[in-house]
Amino acid sequence: MTDLSSIRGILFDLDGVLYVGANVIEGAIAAINDIKQRGYRCRFITNTSTLSSASLHKKMTGLGFDIAEHEIISATRAALIYLHQFDDPVCHLLLADDVKQDFHLFRQSDSKADFVIIGDIGDAWSYRLLNNVFNLLINGAQLLAIHKNRFWQTEQGLQMDIGAFVSALEYAAQKQAIIIGKPSADFFQAALTELDLPPEQVAIIGDDIDSDIGGGQSAGLTGILVKTGKYRKAYADNSPVIPDLTLLSIAELPAHLPA
Repeated sequence: MTDLSSIRGILFDLDGVLYVGANVIEGAIAAINDIKQRGYRCRFITNTSTLSSASLHKKMTGLGFDIAEHEIISATRAALIYLHQFDDPVCHLLLADDVKQDFHLFRQSDSKADFVIIGDIGDAWSYRLLNNVFNLLINGAQLLAIHKNRFWQTEQGLQMDIGAFVSALEYAAQKQAIIIGKPSADFFQAALTELDLPPEQVAIIGDDIDSDIGGGQSAGLTGILVKTGKYRKAYADNSPVIPDLTLLSIAELPAHLPA
């Protein structure tokens, strides 16, 4: 059994670990309450870009989780932090309408931009849209992707994520995207800064062996994989990433942590 005695802080992935869609993973609320009551420092991290920060917090509390808004670190929030380092950047947003609210302070343009921000836009993808972004990129815009996930778990089953669209645009425009969310080392470092802990004292628990576990381990964290959400045994077995610990679900985590 992996020794977790040095762990003082935990990063929890959201979708697939705590809930799937509108359904809470069995035992997740009790596990979070137990872990927080024991004094572990906790942050809740997500690549989800379909909800604004306020809406994401509202969803979490509506599902029954006792989580403060500042404890949620989304890739969208990390993108905002990244953009604020530039002097009045012009942005072209491929984001859900709710998420666009978080970017209202930035100037926006459909014809010339410094950054193209790509997140989850559901069924809005089309050749016309991709070609418009391609032309923005070859005319000087930088491609900034909220994440580059391959797929995710929905209530209807696995669904293709935005990673393939990001790769297509990188290939066509011959530009490397800036990836903001997991498995970006900068994203994990931002979370460690918020926890005020060194990586060897922090664990990441997630259902994505590449972005969650691989990204976390590359940043020096202990990687705990759960067999819920997007977890598929064949995919995990074929990954070069080896989790430090694998659990059936988050409900088992408290039993593996020192009291």
